[in-house]
Amino acid sequence: MDETLSSDAGKTLDIDAIKDMIPHRHPFLLIDEVTDLTPDVEATGIKNVSADEPYFEGHFPGHPIMPGVLIVEAMAQTSAVLVVSTMGKQPGSVVYFMSVDQARFRKPVFPGDQLHLHVVKQRQRGKVWKFQGEARVGEDIVAEATFTAMIVDPK
Repeated sequence: MDETLSSDAGKTLDIDAIKDMIPHRHPFLLIDEVTDLTPDVEATGIKNVSADEPYFEGHFPGHPIMPGVLIVEAMAQTSAVLVVSTMGKQPGSVVYFMSVDQARFRKPVFPGDQLHLHVVKQRQRGKVWKFQGEARVGEDIVAEATFTAMIVDPK
């Protein structure tokens, strides 16, 4: 059985497995690991936020904070891994954002933090998927959002 299609709840994927599933690459691959993967249900992405991230140079000099939009993108990348683990690889297809709703940014994320990006599938209709995402550093919720994505074949 393909490793990504295992129905075992709680599966963990390393960076190489993630790269095999989604097209994102450095410097825009924003998850380092996926844990607690249950296909068609939920997953948790892990992002180790390091001081040498390219966006910290300008956001903000002397007071580096991870941009909220990149936290939401990291949630979306986690959900893309969940989609592929559920459906299997769709050669040539990618997952595109359609909407981001109810985004809330509660606390800043700093270099040295470890983000836990928990996403739960709310529903799927055809190629459209809706997710609820929550980002935590330790026990603190730092961001949350509801978002919708679609699987597309880029032309």
